[in-house]
Amino acid sequence: MQAAYVKGPPSGGPFIFMHSGLVIALWMACVVVLQVMSPIALAVATGVCAIAGWWFAPSRSLKLLRRVRFLILAILVLFAGFTPGEALLPATPELSPSREGLVLAAEHVGRLVAVVLCVALLLEGLPVSRLVGGLHALLRPLGRLGLPRERLAVRLMLVLRYVDSAPAAAWRDWLEDDGINGNSADRIVFAREAFAWRDLAALLVVLGVAALWFGVTR
Repeated sequence: MQAAYVKGPPSGGPFIFMHSGLVIALWMACVVVLQVMSPIALAVATGVCAIAGWWFAPSRSLKLLRRVRFLILAILVLFAGFTPGEALLPATPELSPSREGLVLAAEHVGRLVAVVLCVALLLEGLPVSRLVGGLHALLRPLGRLGLPRERLAVRLMLVLRYVDSAPAAAWRDWLEDDGINGNSADRIVFAREAFAWRDLAALLVVLGVAALWFGVTR
């Protein structure tokens, strides 16, 4: 297995004017912020993610949401059915979910759905070569500590390449060296991008919006 870098301006995807490492870093920041949002802000954010997912990545968003449908159902049952509180149906309190449980269930489902939609937008917006190249760039500081950045990037690209085509029972093969390195003739290519002035401008805009948002919501 051979790994090769491609230098030059980014190409492909709606984030063509941003460094892929910056896009991934902002995505991770959004995921973290979703976990600490108030219920009202979370409802707004989930609605925005739903609109963005429907507009930019409808098929991928539906595919990922279908994969977590049983997890969503489990969250609803566990929180709504086993959280103490006021019964939603006073006539049958033993079988009725609690109002407090429904609120908690809706909040946790909203966080999960928003994160899943963010994942769909990231995968739709960044080609695999840029996605792995961005992760490789973010891991650069850890490379000085001996972390094998190239190996991690290559393995991640292989997983992303075969995740949609490999059968469900073959996921264990991704953890085996023989399964990953079975064809030595493959050539892995991922993008290496330069941090440009537009990336700095985008970062400043995001920081300004974040500061304004925190100032208004506090």
